[in-house]
Amino acid sequence: MTVLERLRPDHAPALLAFERENRTYFAASIPDRGDDYFAGFGTRHRELLVEQAAGLHHFHIIADGEGAVLGRVNLVGVADGSAELGYRIAERAAGQGLATSAVRQVCALALAEYGLSVLRAETTLDNAGSQAVLARNGFVRAGEVTLSGRPGLSFTRILADRPF
Repeated sequence: MTVLERLRPDHAPALLAFERENRTYFAASIPDRGDDYFAGFGTRHRELLVEQAAGLHHFHIIADGEGAVLGRVNLVGVADGSAELGYRIAERAAGQGLATSAVRQVCALALAEYGLSVLRAETTLDNAGSQAVLARNGFVRAGEVTLSGRPGLSFTRILADRPF
């Protein structure tokens, strides 16, 4: 069984393990976080929790029954009723519907708990799986973007337009 949880201080060790274990897998479809991310993980984790407490972001992890992190779904840049959605799922959990379910849950939280009305997302053009997750959750294509030098697409979801 998996559970979606709001990010807490005690998630740090499992989250770092998740990021390390899946670094190569993630880098195949999204820009790599870089070595500095891992070297300063503890400090950055604490900073993000402060920003979350201030309402600037909403971070979530997806954990399995033993507490291992299988994914994360984040809402960043909260302003004027909108935020940018980002997510990543562990290689061992990919293709099992976890991203679709977690994104659906976070969309519902965004509307009901966080008072958001619009979410934005971006993905590289070659990341068909992520595009499918967004489409299944009511996101519509909004334009073309460049992500770390790679062609991509932007998407938008009006939260009140479609039930969860």
